[in-house]
Amino acid sequence: MADVLSQGEIDALLSALSTGEMDADELKKEETAKKIRSYDFKRALRFSKDQIRSLTRIHENYARLLTTQLSAQLRTFVQITVASVDQLPYEEFIRSVPKMTILNVFEPAPLDGRFVMEVNPNIAYAMLDRMLGGRGEAYNKVENLTEIETKIMSQLFQRTMDTFREAWLSVEELDPVMDDMEVNPQFLQLVSPNETVVVISLSTTIGESSGMINICLPHVVIEPLLPKLSVHLWMQTIQKDREPGELESLEFNLKKAPVDFIVELGKSRISIEEFLHLAPGDIIELDQLIEESLLARVGNEAKYKVQPGKMKNHAAVQITDIIEEEGTVDE
Repeated sequence: MADVLSQGEIDALLSALSTGEMDADELKKEETAKKIRSYDFKRALRFSKDQIRSLTRIHENYARLLTTQLSAQLRTFVQITVASVDQLPYEEFIRSVPKMTILNVFEPAPLDGRFVMEVNPNIAYAMLDRMLGGRGEAYNKVENLTEIETKIMSQLFQRTMDTFREAWLSVEELDPVMDDMEVNPQFLQLVSPNETVVVISLSTTIGESSGMINICLPHVVIEPLLPKLSVHLWMQTIQKDREPGELESLEFNLKKAPVDFIVELGKSRISIEEFLHLAPGDIIELDQLIEESLLARVGNEAKYKVQPGKMKNHAAVQITDIIEEEGTVDE
């Protein structure tokens, strides 16, 4: 697949061609020449673009749900969006993580293995400060977390898995449970260094503090779910067998549903002046003739032509015609 140029690169290329710094004929010769690309086997791409797009959609939904949850829980401004979704070796992910940070390790039952949520200390301590009644200020003292702080943080991040479970329901019903909390990435070895992982980076703002939340999903852990991450599978409609008597029950309940049956005696046009001076006993002349049928409506839809009358000392109407959907009346 050819490389896609940015708008700036396109403008620079056109400028070079117009000034003569670059020859169009030379470009054509280079294009026809055989191109060789280097391939790094240590950085094998094991997730298809289709699967990456599906993971992006899932975690965009997770970011929205988490924004709502944390806003209500912390009672402060929270904004979370998906910044990027990349696949890279696990070793590269570990090297990119700060030396001191908050690493929450989860076991996503029924899947085998573990995944990690890395939370920037600025964000983690802003959450902790709000939970303890503060203004949401960030204090970077990851190296000496107290037992109380560790417990509160563990419970807070375990609750974020409720929305994680909800975001993944369209693919699989997961039940992530916190297994461990680390502060030094060097002590965390989820998979082999060359194992491919997908890292979802969430740009997070809590009050006046901002930072990143990175979710690392190893390929070996979510491999059983990869076939379900294809778009064509999501678009398929699953045929579900109806329960015995389901249609009859639906029809029975539908027939019992109340609807408004309204009969229009006629219409009239009066001025605002006449309307303002209406009083009990006044007579309003309608544009409906006695020999003409009245219009009956079901809800807001005109359905029948009716004739007024009495039945057992009650006002009643007799249906004379049915109004078809196309607007014609049965004779």
